[in-house]
Amino acid sequence: MRIGELATATGATARALRHYEQAGLISSERAPNGYRVYDERVVVRVRNIRHLLAAGLTLDDVRVFLPCLDGDVTTAPPSDRGLRVAVERLAVLNERIAAQTAVRDRLQAALRQRAGGGIRPVA
Repeated sequence: MRIGELATATGATARALRHYEQAGLISSERAPNGYRVYDERVVVRVRNIRHLLAAGLTLDDVRVFLPCLDGDVTTAPPSDRGLRVAVERLAVLNERIAAQTAVRDRLQAALRQRAGGGIRPVA
């Protein structure tokens, strides 16, 4: 399967697939013409990578899950290390949300002060 076919099968872009490969999460062989050729089984792995990224993990975080990326990562029992990575990532996300909320609140207060309350906050 060539990179375009893998992209179509997984919803990933060819650029993302090359990035996953560079990160060591997937691998390919090279055809005589230099094109990347992927095994059909890589489809499951890429879908799992995308699932974990969509859940808020980073590519570095995803490396922890390498042993189970070829199966059903959504139903596999999590490892202690996997749980630890997920909890750490959740803490980072919560910190970022708190920081962004504080910035929003300061901006909202400044707008209220300057506009004399004439500007309604956007929810």
